[in-house]
Amino acid sequence: MHKNTKVKIAIFVLLVGMASMFTSVVTDYWAVLSPKVDQVNTTCEAAHFGLWRLCKKNIYITEENTVGHGCGPISLPGEHNCTYFRHFTPGEESEILDVKTQKEYNISGAAISLFSILFMILGSLCILCSLHKGKDYLYKPAGMFFAFAGLCAITSVEVMRQSVKRMIDSEETIWIDYYYSWSFGCACAGFALLFLGGLGLLLVSMPQMPRNPWETCMDAEPEHMG
Repeated sequence: MHKNTKVKIAIFVLLVGMASMFTSVVTDYWAVLSPKVDQVNTTCEAAHFGLWRLCKKNIYITEENTVGHGCGPISLPGEHNCTYFRHFTPGEESEILDVKTQKEYNISGAAISLFSILFMILGSLCILCSLHKGKDYLYKPAGMFFAFAGLCAITSVEVMRQSVKRMIDSEETIWIDYYYSWSFGCACAGFALLFLGGLGLLLVSMPQMPRNPWETCMDAEPEHMG
């Protein structure tokens, strides 16, 4: 396969990875949380959240078999209300982050995701400069930037996973049930595509190694006897 074809495939994989990561960062379905349902013919408050915003939904419960279990599913109709996390406002707490360590986890996940976006932007600039000016050596730093973006993405995923786990385990929160939703899946897909695409671009841009040692010897200029 020709080198240019390999570069185009790597760039396509990276574009899909960037779209997945951007989608995960701007959407609010990383995790869905549910409190315990105590009785029927009343409302319970389920929630879903992302890196920046928490959305709560009041769901009216009518089925007896939901008593003692989690509220939901979140797709049921109900009154919807969203509020942004006050990540960078000192002294202000969000309702969902009742425990200080949970807020720290959430802030860390959001900050790391911003580093991922920054690396994606730097990698994209390197590729654009390479395509515009024909400087193939820029593919190497581009590949490294995208690989770093992928590592930041999976780090953000793990931090948010730990945050959700602490929320469920804490006695200070009302949540008893949870599951990870499609925004979380987009972040995982973004990690895989960015990391593998970045490594692929880096390997394709490396100088081609000789197939065997004899090729190097045969290509060398003969020595002249003095």
